[in-house]
Amino acid sequence: MSGADAPRRLLLVDDDASFSAALARAMERRGFDVVVAHDADGALGKLMNFSPKYALVDLRLGESSGLPLVECLAQFDPGMRIVVLTGYASIATAVEAIKLGAVQYLTKPAEPDDIVLAFENGKDRGNPNVSLTSEPMSVRRLEWEHIQRVLHSHDGNISAAARTLKMHRRSLQRKLQKRPVRG
Repeated sequence: MSGADAPRRLLLVDDDASFSAALARAMERRGFDVVVAHDADGALGKLMNFSPKYALVDLRLGESSGLPLVECLAQFDPGMRIVVLTGYASIATAVEAIKLGAVQYLTKPAEPDDIVLAFENGKDRGNPNVSLTSEPMSVRRLEWEHIQRVLHSHDGNISAAARTLKMHRRSLQRKLQKRPVRG
């Protein structure tokens, strides 16, 4: 089998079963052989038998982060094209995802064709023409970004982050359960 004929094996990791089933069908229509996992352990269990060259990892897998999985996948196969997909985007998590081995970071909802482009282009070809915003981030968005940086600096430990932010742990948990503010 030549390189062009080789199946494009995709490991799709998302804790939302209906979303992952729909996305798996869409990616199969685009020529991918897809295996779905709903958590990090399930994903790691499928690596040996499936040997994916592509991985699509949700940033939030239940109550845990998908970033450690990104790191494991990149160590397992440094050539694997990993895209992080999230509804909870932040600058801090985007930077860390790329540092850990992801080639791209996309926010939900993302079109399947955009995901395919992210796999194809990734960090090999950045876009120097990406549009710049003419307005600064809102105060609410800045707060979200700051919380994400502090949380990341404490390795996801909510209690330690709450102490650093000088807020009650439950208040921080409530803020983290909300979707991030746009702009």
